[in-house]
Amino acid sequence: MAKAAKGGPLKELLYQGVDWIAGIHDQISKWNDKFETTLSDKQLHFLVIGVLGILLILLLHPLFRHLAKTNHVMVITWFYVFTLILVITFAIEIGQRIYKKGDMEFVDIVSGVGGFVAMFAVFALIRSVIIHISRAVRRRNEPPKADPDPNPKE
Repeated sequence: MAKAAKGGPLKELLYQGVDWIAGIHDQISKWNDKFETTLSDKQLHFLVIGVLGILLILLLHPLFRHLAKTNHVMVITWFYVFTLILVITFAIEIGQRIYKKGDMEFVDIVSGVGGFVAMFAVFALIRSVIIHISRAVRRRNEPPKADPDPNPKE
């Protein structure tokens, strides 16, 4: 298991995630050995990641459908972009290691993801201000609503 990290809650969260995944990997490997199956590491990855992917689809599809129906598409977009940012930052660090073009450091991943989160917070604040201003302008430009007739004809 990875040693607990100093340097903030995002770094700690990522280390806990890595520890959790490593623990699951170890447990599955132990089950494979215990039941004397002859599955290779690649076969186990094929099965486990395949099942995990289907479980995530079953979990997230209803959630994202609900978010789309309730006009929360930005939440879906954020999850998708956040996932891509994680993949890209890990790929950059792995590439640095393979091509010896820099140091492969976990702190770089945390810093990159932190940059996205900080810039998204600024983006969300600006977007919120623009949305509120545009709604206020629309309300101001709407013609006044007529009072309903107190004596409707029957």
